[in-house]
Amino acid sequence: VQLQASGGGLVQAGGSLRLSCAASGRTFSSYAVGWFRQAPGKEREFVAAIRWSGDSAYYADSVEGRFAISRDNAKNTVYLQMSMLKPEDTDVYYCAARQGRHSSSDHDYDYWGQGTLVTVSS
Repeated sequence: VQLQASGGGLVQAGGSLRLSCAASGRTFSSYAVGWFRQAPGKEREFVAAIRWSGDSAYYADSVEGRFAISRDNAKNTVYLQMSMLKPEDTDVYYCAARQGRHSSSDHDYDYWGQGTLVTVSS
């Protein structure tokens, strides 16, 4: 599975962005997908994850209620809708995929996209 994240950019605090994670491969619908973020010099941080079927998802406490993860398996794409953005949300965002249950641990994921930069100005 190859993943490509897109949709990052510069937004003011309080604004919204939608990230997309497009996947190649006919079996993408069987993969759980997670979003993670990482700032230079810091550890990668879990953001959200969604089950292969799309009927279960969970979030980091820091984004709960502001971000929403969803997927369209017909389009081989997972989305991360980000609202009420804060300057501390500034990071490079990565999507990742794995077979099996959705997980908050980056070590569980086998496939990674290249990352997309989100910058939130105050």
